[in-house]
Amino acid sequence: MKKSALLPAVLVIASFSLVSCGSSPSKLTTRVLASQSVSSPTASPGLVLINGEDDTLVRGAISAGSSPGLMALTPDRTIVLALDSVSSSVEVVNGSRATLSGSIQLGGLTTSIVALNTGFGYAAVPTASFASGAPVGALEVMNITSGGLASSISIPSAQTVVASPDESHLLVFSNDSDAVTVVNPLLVNISNPVSATVPGFDRPVNAVFSADGSTAYVLNCGPECGSGSASASVQTLNMTTLTAGAPVAVDGATIGWLSGSTLYVAGTPTASVGNPQPNNSCAGQTTAATTCGRLDLVDLGSMTVTSSAVITDGYHDRIDMSINGQLFIGSYTCTNIGDVDNPQGEVRGCLSIYNTTNGAVVIPPDNGDVTGFQSFTSRDVEYVAEGGNLRVYDTLIDSLLLDNNNNPNLPETGTIIITGYIIDVKAIDFF
Repeated sequence: MKKSALLPAVLVIASFSLVSCGSSPSKLTTRVLASQSVSSPTASPGLVLINGEDDTLVRGAISAGSSPGLMALTPDRTIVLALDSVSSSVEVVNGSRATLSGSIQLGGLTTSIVALNTGFGYAAVPTASFASGAPVGALEVMNITSGGLASSISIPSAQTVVASPDESHLLVFSNDSDAVTVVNPLLVNISNPVSATVPGFDRPVNAVFSADGSTAYVLNCGPECGSGSASASVQTLNMTTLTAGAPVAVDGATIGWLSGSTLYVAGTPTASVGNPQPNNSCAGQTTAATTCGRLDLVDLGSMTVTSSAVITDGYHDRIDMSINGQLFIGSYTCTNIGDVDNPQGEVRGCLSIYNTTNGAVVIPPDNGDVTGFQSFTSRDVEYVAEGGNLRVYDTLIDSLLLDNNNNPNLPETGTIIITGYIIDVKAIDFF
């Protein structure tokens, strides 16, 4: 499984330390947090608070270690978990008050965390150690209410964790595995929480749940993650019987988005023993890139691919849809072309925007890995963290938002000016 270029945080087992954060919370109802990971002479690292109504910075930031990056929110948005790769901690933030509550450390590297309304968070830690001779890897359970680690569930090489909508199941995907581990979080510290290890997949790396949680659409990375199969695929996992359905071949499958009866699946087709000439050309695009990714549309009624679009390459692990149906797809280690700061020709990075109404694809002229998305229900904009910058896209035209209000934080470049390197962005209010 291709994970070397992800943004890991080294985490070590310790206790929960309570802290005080000073100022009272903002009365704004459109708050957005951006994790700023690099300090400078004029700014300190932390979680920067933004007014999502007009893209202005709110006075004061939330301290969250020396290098906060990846963030996870509880579904009710009352708790934010932020990874700090320098202090090896998961910083716990009270979303309602926008204050730091404490810090939890885990047992190794992690690139995947979920937080539930139950008061617990779960981190997939592929290098967590157990007894001598036992396989390494675990799903580590954080008590985000009272602090500390509640449990550590042995799952060899655990890499990614995904929660069902009703929080009754967790799916854990392990590095270079052809099985999916199903965990019942309600059984943690009561009995064995591992419901089953379901075989029959092909390097599964992620899943998208149906709205009622009865079905998980498992994304088989296949050749892109080192298997010798002919293509990536999508397979259903019945959450009642815990049985896998037949695979549906797609060009690539590392991230997906479900809208109505259409599952959008993104990935980069990769050569394998079963397919030495993958469908990864950039046909239809005017670009110097020689390899492109694919976005396949799967009709869930017939379980067939109905259409496909050419997008940027790389390992796709970010996806979000705007209120008006613009699908934002992000990757890392893509083919970067040109220089956005000195454009003399084509500029291209890891972001693709797919118009779900007419099938058009826009590749914005920007550089760098895409590490965070945030859509809005009250505005036709999308926040995008790309190459360390926080861009604001106008989703009516799929281009950077131009400032019409003399906002000093949002010049005509469509960038919210924040000192440091922005990794992730999350709305902590419903709007």
